[in-house]
Order: sequence, then C-alpha cells, then structure tokens
Amino acid sequence: MCFLEKKVNKSNILQFDINFKFKHLLPKPFLDSLEGLPGFEKNAFEQVHAQGEQITSVRLNKYKQFDLHAHSFLNHTAPVSWCAQGVYLNERPLFVLDPLWHAGAYYVQEASSMFIHYLLDHLNMDTTSMVLDLCAAPGGKSTLLANWFNNGLVVANETIKGRNAILVENITKWGADNMIVTQNDPAHFKALPNFFDLVMIDAPCSGSGLFRKDISAISEWSLDHVQHCSLRQERIIEESLDTLKEGGYLIYSTCSYSFEEDEKIMDQIANLPGMVNVKITVPPSWNIISCESPEHQCQGFRFYPDKIKGEGFFISVFKKEGAVQNTSTSDSFKFTPLSKNELSVAKSFFELPATHQYLSHQNSMIAIPNLFEPAILSILSNLYVKKLGLDLGAIKGKDFIPSHALAMSYWSNLPYQTLEVGAETALNYLRRAEVQLDGNVGWHLIKYQSIALGWAKLLPNRANNYYPNEWRILNY
Repeated sequence: MCFLEKKVNKSNILQFDINFKFKHLLPKPFLDSLEGLPGFEKNAFEQVHAQGEQITSVRLNKYKQFDLHAHSFLNHTAPVSWCAQGVYLNERPLFVLDPLWHAGAYYVQEASSMFIHYLLDHLNMDTTSMVLDLCAAPGGKSTLLANWFNNGLVVANETIKGRNAILVENITKWGADNMIVTQNDPAHFKALPNFFDLVMIDAPCSGSGLFRKDISAISEWSLDHVQHCSLRQERIIEESLDTLKEGGYLIYSTCSYSFEEDEKIMDQIANLPGMVNVKITVPPSWNIISCESPEHQCQGFRFYPDKIKGEGFFISVFKKEGAVQNTSTSDSFKFTPLSKNELSVAKSFFELPATHQYLSHQNSMIAIPNLFEPAILSILSNLYVKKLGLDLGAIKGKDFIPSHALAMSYWSNLPYQTLEVGAETALNYLRRAEVQLDGNVGWHLIKYQSIALGWAKLLPNRANNYYPNEWRILNY
C-alpha cells in the first residue's frame, strides 16, 4: 500500500488502524437494519465511527462542590446542553488518579444518557417522589436521580451480583442518604403494587449505540441478539409495571439504534393497560431526533453520534393513567431501633438530624428518612436489600467507629476533626499506603480540595488508614 511507503508518526498509524477497523467491522446487516429509520444517514454515521473520536463527559455532584478552576482537567470544559451538571472534557484523563473521582464529586457518564435530567425538568415531578431504577448498574442514572429527587427515595436495583457490587460502591461514593440498593428480578417488584412514582428502565440491549466507544461490542452484535434483547425488554416491562403508581411515569431507554428495541417496544408499552405516551418538546438546535412508533405514534428520541456530541441512545416517556391497583403489601420485616445508650453515645459525637430514623441493622447504625419509613419496611419485607439508607458506623462501648459511607455523605455536620491534604498524600491514602499526617491523636476526616475521602485514626507513632481495602487504588 502506498500509505505504508509514507513516513508517518504513531498517532497517524493508530488513526489509520481505527479507520480500517470500523470500515471493515461495522456489520452490513447492522447498517442495512438502520436504513429508513428517522435521522439515520449512512455516510455520516460511518464517517463518525471511522474517525474514532472519543467523547468524554462527566456529571458533577451538586452536593459536593469544589473549585473547578483549581482542577487540571475540569478547568476548561463545555456544558452538556440538556443537563445542568453535565460537562464535556477536552480529553479523557486517567480518572483513577484523581482523588475527587474516588470521592464522588463527579460521575463519568455518557452525555446522551444525561438527557434524563431534561425529561425530569419537563415532567416537573415532586422531589419527594419514590423512584425505582430497575436496571441500575453501574449507577450513572441512579446517582442522577438521587440528585434530582433530593428529598425523595431512590431504589437502585441490579439483578446480577457482580454488577450489584459496583452499584453499591458508586452509590456509596455519591453520598446520598436516601438510596436503597436491591438485587432482584424485575418480576419481584409485583410484590409492591402501585408503589413508585417513577420507574426508570434502562433496559439491557444489543449495545450498538456504544460501537464507537467500545469496538469489541461490534463482534457481539447480531440480528438474533437484537431479537433476543427485544423479547427480554418486553418481559422486563410487563413484569415490573404493576409497581408503578397511577399517575406515575415510566422512562424507557436503551443504548441501541435497533427498531426492535426502540419504536417496537414503545408500541408494546402503549398496548399495556393505562399506558399513555408523553410528548416532549426539545430545542431543534440540539440535533436530537424525534421519532414515532408505527402503531400508536408514540414519541421517542434518537441520539446519533454524527449529530450530537455523544454516543448512541434512545429514550421515551410514558404515563400510567389506568385504574387504581391493589396497594396491599405483606410487611413482615420489623425495624430494630437503637438502644437509648447507643443513641446517647452517637449524639455525644455529632448531631443526628431530626429528619431521620436511626436503626440497628447488621451491626451498624443506619439512618433512613422519616418520610419513607413505611415504604422502606415494605421494601425490606419483599425484596433482597444490599444497601439500606446511610450507614453511620458502629458503637463500641463509649466509642463511635465511623463508616466510610458517613465520610462520603452529604451531611455537613460530621464527627471528629478534619485534615486537608494535598494530591500526593491523597493518592497515597487512596492506595492505603502509609501516610504522614499532622494532627492530634484520634479520628480525622481526610479531605482533598474540601471534599471528604475517608477516615484515618492518628496514633502517637503512626496513622491507621481506614479507606476500604476493596476500593483502594491498585497498580499505579
């Protein structure tokens, strides 16, 4: 090839390699299946994939604010139009070496999926609503919901055990005290009829919207897999819809371009009793494609990487206007309140907000919002719960041993003193390496750029590092 006879640098070779891979790996049956769909332009679509550009965006945690101008790769950013906390980065950094990423000050999230924020603003729901994210891992949409429904209750469910562990980690780091993580099949939520004000179903899909981001996903795509996903999506919706209240909303999304997983599913949702599509107006300048289902003319939105700054995505909204369902649940679980002594010891270290109930659960002190005590009882009685409310820590005699979740929390009034550290010390702390800390003997909350990283206990001759061992930085 004449190309190889030219003197080129490594970046040109890499770009050629990416172009070559996309040109030869985007399956013809895949491209053929998209012909005729709203917004699909084959040449532009192939070209944007061949370019291999990697778009990086993050969503800021509005309850963990820090100085963006003092942060190297967040100093120069561009806003994501449809999400107030979303920003694009100029390049993708090594997030594992940023202490603020570990502290839950922001979440690395694909920009297209942040469109949920715009939908919630349009629906103007009560921030005290009860919300279910049915297919939640790794937690991007759950943490967005937690910020929006800051006075509500957010249940994040993930069926797969390994993915559930990642979900628990990300939600703990995010710091909300109004979240519950469950590990259940969608059908299990039939035990909680007419329960949630909003159900978010970001359904498992064939993943074609992520081809540019993950080339390996191309080899896993097939028409049979699309059909399998479509049937699975239909089952998930039908088996879980009883848990949505009358007047409540269903948000359905995928990272697939396929008609069978998008418009077809909209018609299947519209065929279910009481389900009515919600029409949303979107600024034309955003280049988000509005589409309709063939049977009921339900509106959905398609995101194409040749038209927007982000990856492939689909989303639609429905409202449940059917008859009131049975609301009875079988509640067998009983809370174990803290003893007077435990409560007294805890209060001697820091002020406990009156907005919460304080329970003894699995050898820990747990805080749950007063407003949702009955609902949480129903959840514990009918579902497998992996994470409940905010774990404060444990009482040992007259001592209070704080949990990592408490350090990560939004709570402004925490026990013990704080120690502000620089970047090098922060990274050593996150590696669980030995750190040199100056302070009085006792517990300290370690902070970086005023954001908490976790706990350390200073002794006369050393500092004990209490950062969770399973979350420590490895191999850097």
